[in-house]
Order: sequence, then C-alpha cells, then structure tokens
Amino acid sequence: MYENLFQPITLAGLTVPNRIARTAHGTGLPWPGPSDDLVHYHAARAREGVGLMFIEKGGVMPSTTALFPAYDRSILAGYDRLRSAIQPHGTRLFIQLLHRGSTAVNDLGGPPWAPSTVPNPVAGMMTTPMTKTMIDDFVHGHAICAALAQEGGLDGVQIHAAHGYLLGEFLSPGGNHRTDDYGGSAENRARILMEILDAVRDAVGPDFPVSVRLSADDDIDGGMGPEEVARLAAAVDDKVDLVDISLGTYYRLHRTMSTCDDPPGYELPAAQVVARAVSTPTLVTGRVLSLEHADRIVADGQGDLVSLVRAMIADPFLITKSKEGRAHEVRPCIGCNVCVSPRMTCAVSFPAGREATVPYEVDEKAAVSRRVLVAGGGPAGLEAARTAALRGHAVELHEATGSLGGQMALTANAPHREDFRSFVRYMTDELKRLGVSVRYDSRATADDVSSFGADVVIVATGSVPRRDGFQSIRPVAPLPGFDLPHVHSSWDVLAAPRRIEIGARALVYDDPALFEGLAVVDALQEAGADVTYVTPHDGLALRLSNPRVMIGAARERVMARPLTLLPNSSLREITAGEVTVTPRGTDRAIRVAADTVVMVDYNVGVRDLVDELDGTGVEVHTIGDANGGGTIQQAVHDAARITRAL
Repeated sequence: MYENLFQPITLAGLTVPNRIARTAHGTGLPWPGPSDDLVHYHAARAREGVGLMFIEKGGVMPSTTALFPAYDRSILAGYDRLRSAIQPHGTRLFIQLLHRGSTAVNDLGGPPWAPSTVPNPVAGMMTTPMTKTMIDDFVHGHAICAALAQEGGLDGVQIHAAHGYLLGEFLSPGGNHRTDDYGGSAENRARILMEILDAVRDAVGPDFPVSVRLSADDDIDGGMGPEEVARLAAAVDDKVDLVDISLGTYYRLHRTMSTCDDPPGYELPAAQVVARAVSTPTLVTGRVLSLEHADRIVADGQGDLVSLVRAMIADPFLITKSKEGRAHEVRPCIGCNVCVSPRMTCAVSFPAGREATVPYEVDEKAAVSRRVLVAGGGPAGLEAARTAALRGHAVELHEATGSLGGQMALTANAPHREDFRSFVRYMTDELKRLGVSVRYDSRATADDVSSFGADVVIVATGSVPRRDGFQSIRPVAPLPGFDLPHVHSSWDVLAAPRRIEIGARALVYDDPALFEGLAVVDALQEAGADVTYVTPHDGLALRLSNPRVMIGAARERVMARPLTLLPNSSLREITAGEVTVTPRGTDRAIRVAADTVVMVDYNVGVRDLVDELDGTGVEVHTIGDANGGGTIQQAVHDAARITRAL
C-alpha cells in the first residue's frame, strides 16, 4: 500500500526514508529547553515514521521574534534534545530560518524591519526600511544559524522566503518599493535571497541540505503570481536541494493555512506552475488529509514530498493506522484551524499539545468496570462514550433524535462545512467497533438510568436556542416582535431539510458573534437572499479566537454577495416587514426591510436530566453545551477529561 509514498529520496547526499513531511508550523509550546511538551509533540509524529520534519521558525538574529533563537549558541542544547527524541526514529530533521520582518515588533524593542515603509496588513505598524548594513547583517545571520544547525547535528536548514515575512517582502513588489540594488526588477528583488543562499552554502558546504520555502502566489493585486515565482524558483534551482512550495501572504492569511472552505490539495494548482520550473525535488502542501491523497500526489508527479501537518495533529497515528488497513480509524481533521492558536491544541483531539503528560489513546483499563450511561449524541457525548468504552466500562448512549452528531451535524449542513461530518462518521464507526449500545429517539430519563443500572451518568444533552427575544445588549425586556412567524432560529436555517422558507430580504441578529452567525449568513445568501447582518460586537464573527485564519475564506465569500453590516447595534422592534435597528449608545432608528429574520442567540443548556438525578446518589458529570453555549473543542475536551478519569 502507498508504494509511491514509501520510497526514499536523496537530498544533497542525505537519504530521506519516505516522502511524508511535516512542514514548519508554530506550536506556541514553551521554549527554552525545549519544553517537554514541545519535544513530545514532535516525537509522537516522528515515531510514526515521518520522513522529513521541519522544526518551527528559528529567528536568524535578535531583531526578530521567533520561538527558537537559532542565532545563539545556546540553541545547541535544544537541538541535542530534539535530535535525541526525533532522529532515532529515522526522521530527518531540519530547522526553518526566518526573520519576521513587518509582522512583529523586533526583540530589541524597535520597529519592525522591512524593505520599505509598507506596514503589515495584520500587525499594522510602520516599518523601518533596512539599510545596506542591516541587509548585510541579515545575510550573515542566516550563515551563522545554518552553521549552528550543522554543528548541532541537524540534517538540514530551510530558508523561509514565503508568506510575507522579511525575505518574502523583499521578493514581492507588494512589499518592496526600493529603488536601490535590492528593489525594482525581479532580479534586484531576488538579490538578497541569492546572497543568503550563497552565504549559507559557504557556511555549511555542499553536502548539507539547504531548502527554500516560496509562496507560489502572493494572492494580492500587484504581487507575485505563479509565473513570476516559477522564474524565481528556476533562478535558485542550482543553489538549493529542496523547494518547498506554499501559498499566500499576510494580505490573505487564510490562504496559507485554509480551512474546510477549500478542498484538499487546494494549493496544488499554483504549486504545479512553480514545480515544473525546477529540477530540484519539491515539497507540496495544502490540506492533504490522508496517505491515499499523498500517495496519489507523488504518483502523479505533483510533488516529490508531501506535507501532512494538521491531519497528524488530529491523529499522530495516521501513518500506522493507514498502513495497517485501518484508515477508517484515523481521527479526522475537520479543517477548523483551532490549532492555529497561541498554544498548540486541536478541537477534536484532547491530547494534541499535551503529549508529554496525556497519551493520545486510552490504553489503560479502569481498575473496576462500571456501567456508564451517556445522555446525548453530540460531540461531547460521542467522545465520552468512546473513551469510557476504551476504559473497559459498559456504555449505553441515549440520543434524543434519530441520528448522531448533535450541533456538529447541524454545522455540517452549513455551506462548505461538510468536513465536520467526517468526525461524526468516525465516531459512529468507533462506537460500533467498541460495542457501545446506542439508543436512538431516546431522551434519557431517571428511569432509563435506573433500568440500565448506571453507576455513572454523563449528561451531554447539549443546548437549544432561546427563542425568547433576549439580547445581551438589552437584557431587561424581550424584543417586541420576536414571536412573529417570520422570526426564526439558526437551527431553522441550518436544518436539513431546511425548516423555513427564505424570503428575498433577510436580517440576521448575531449575539455571540462566533461561527454560527456567519454560517447562517452564508446559507441565506446561497438561498438567494440579500442579507443585513446586525451584531452588538465590532464585526462579522469577530469573537472567534483567530478570525483571520478560521473564517477568512468564508468572510470573503459572504462579502462578495449582497450584504449590509450593522455592527455595535441591537434590535429595537420586529414588525411584519421591517426591523428597527439601533446603534449602541444612540437613539437612532435604522429601519431595515426584512421578510426573514434569524436570531442567533446564546443557547440554553438542556439540563432536565441533571435536575431529575439530583439527590439520587448517582454520580453525574455534565459536559459540553449542557453547561451553556460552547464550542466543539470545549465539548470534546470536557468529555475526554472526565471519562479518562473514570
């Protein structure tokens, strides 16, 4: 199986055992040290047999922020610890070298370095144009870091010239407005990269692999597109041993790490334009979620190595399970980008980022087998039932409807969110495999608990929309008109089949300002409605932890259609064909025509069973949305914490 993927490849005399790679990515796991969490996170994937691994960003000089101080000799102790954990498994280990440029204040306390006075679209700080002395120091910094990596026993280095960091800013006309030898023509803009590659090669010699990472497309007007990047790649072809082809910059940050809005392999079309221009081996990436897909990429000549990062965050055992014919047992990445957080985490996998103290799979059986009743078949209940069964308990799950998944299945009905259904399918299969008894159309009661003889009850009954006209910005009185027949909940819109008729003009009031409101807007637009979006917050779904990468694609999609935004506002009244909207702190009345109104509320936890069992002496744990409106991550992680301790 996967015969194309499990072929060795040679980079400057270094044999990489297979074509599976993990490109550099921020984890936020502590340094210095490196920390136990950081070592165990990477080692867990190396044990699986990953061929080539890039340990995340190493800063090339003190004027940049990065987790690894790759310019300082103190890094050698960290390299030694990482090597000891990773290389014995056969994994080849590279460090990625970069300067963050305009994306961050530098570690010396000064403004960001950049080719020109072009503030970063995310960081929003004015930059310091680099002098020739600063450029020379930058070039020399790469050579120092590469030499330290070689001295530290790593297998290679990567020069990060992508994603709008400092080198990428020099390469792109979007960030480089210089008129000296380092600006203007494509040749001049690439001069600094050529100098760096030459300096690095002089420092490490011909037999130490050097990789470069390039963005195949800046994805901005006037930036570099695939054809120009292909010419650049051809120019460095004889200077590097591996070309890592990625996508995007900070101007459209979600393109560098897209969610399930984009299909698996979404970066490949642009990457192919670049890959065809070089004879050097190439590494490609972009939501590759399975060994089957990765093998097909290699077989089709689309890339010599393929990166699987997020798929192996969700399940570090992806390689072993797939090779053993158990690909259906791989816990799927759902493409939500929760992992792009200040600290590594995963919405559907509690152990991710905790590998030093939390085993991925629950191997140890409980000392005493107990009877565990799980009420609710949403993500919290599914995780609880599976984990309890793995612990050796007798488990019965009661689901009030005719299918599993809860609000996760509802979310999967939203446009471009089908990937969420993969988690429900995985869990459904796992419960069958583990012998969990599932009772459908059964709203668990105290009698069910007694009949089953439950020792433990896990209440994962979720939550429901309020439907009472409540607005957090106006908490005292209900909204006049909330009970009119054309006023609906988000569930009415996202249900399959849809429960309502959608008119030509819709208004969405989004109180939580998380993903749900955006999904409703998307669905209403797909149904043909012109939408007005009202929220008490500053903008569209802005209370998400990292909206640029979690909803960037979806936000672009809905903004391309008829959409009116009214932030920092509440609803004063709903009438038959109109809604009165009031900006916060004013008496202004904005009248919006609407024949469909959708209230996206803070849900209310369903806790009937908790009340029924109060005082009965049965051990009860309430998890997920039954504790109030939450997230998939909260639901899955709550369940894992509780049931791993049973």
